[in-house]
Amino acid sequence: MGKIYCLRISLPSLILPLLLLTFQLFPPDSEAAARIKDITRIHGENEFDLMGYGLVIGLDGTGDSKGTQFTVQSLANMMQRLGLTVEPDKLKIKNVAAVIVTAKLSSNNQVGDKIDVTVSSLGDATSLQGGMLLFTQLASSNGEVFAVAQGPVSIGGFNVQVEDGNKIINNYTLVGRVPSGGTVQRPVESQAATNEIALSLQTPDYSTAARIAHMINAKYGTVAFVDNPAIIRIIVPDSLSYRNERARFIADIGAMMIEPDQVARVVINERTGTIVAGSHVSIAPVAIAHGNITVNIKSMPVISQPEPFSRGETVVVPEYQISVDNEKARVIHMEETVSLADVASALNKIGAAPRDIIAIFEALRQAGALRAELVII
Repeated sequence: MGKIYCLRISLPSLILPLLLLTFQLFPPDSEAAARIKDITRIHGENEFDLMGYGLVIGLDGTGDSKGTQFTVQSLANMMQRLGLTVEPDKLKIKNVAAVIVTAKLSSNNQVGDKIDVTVSSLGDATSLQGGMLLFTQLASSNGEVFAVAQGPVSIGGFNVQVEDGNKIINNYTLVGRVPSGGTVQRPVESQAATNEIALSLQTPDYSTAARIAHMINAKYGTVAFVDNPAIIRIIVPDSLSYRNERARFIADIGAMMIEPDQVARVVINERTGTIVAGSHVSIAPVAIAHGNITVNIKSMPVISQPEPFSRGETVVVPEYQISVDNEKARVIHMEETVSLADVASALNKIGAAPRDIIAIFEALRQAGALRAELVII
């Protein structure tokens, strides 16, 4: 598969200082192979999405505002189910947030299994930090309830704000997870066992599918066929059709080592400032000019005193100072078939900040110089 270049930088919420880009270069292992079971799944093992509506409580004043009517009504309904009748307009919900809860359920999950759930703010809450998800039913698209969820929300960051408006944000705080917070209530029906097995590639690719089929056929004869870039169809030999032998046959295939082909792709998460790119990413001959325009706005309190013996009041009036710093553009030139390591070194030299890196990659794609797929999540 080659080596992977990974960048992870947290984006401050205020003015971005000029940061040096740091790429961690991971050297390739002696073997770049992976087990077949790690890059495929057995087709027919049904998996679908679950969704539910719930409330997160215990927030430190970062919940929905009183204008979020569905949160107010939801809290009033919950209190009524607990035997407490409270008028909705009397409720204060600053410590409560309405959320959408999502999860994935597989046919391998049985009743009582634990699954991870994702919690996303639905109203105007500012942070889910420290919150607790209340009992929430998770249903499929047809409304059938398959699981329930409850537990503490982990957001992997923080959001601190003081009264004067200054705040510090680390990562995105309106989406969190509840690890093992879901409990399966009813299983998903799986397909009956047949004499065929279909392996589904997590990342469809003809090269990888052909390698898998060739390795299986080399050991068991001509039993594996490539239907498309995502599916490898395997015929179970008659001698291995009994349950135990069939299980060992599937386990043996899953343990086979294969070197999957890697698609040239750059993945950008703009929320967290993370950029991940494979070793096959290359750049065509291109010149890059980079320069920042920074606008600083400072607020200074000015005390306004009334005239002597007047009935006026002393007030504090903010006075704003605005300055603009237009940085001189720096130009770099890249030759043909540049590796990502060269790109990292060049961007380090011009002192590009995380958002600048994202903008540069997008501009390279628009110019046709980025020889890779650009995925923004």
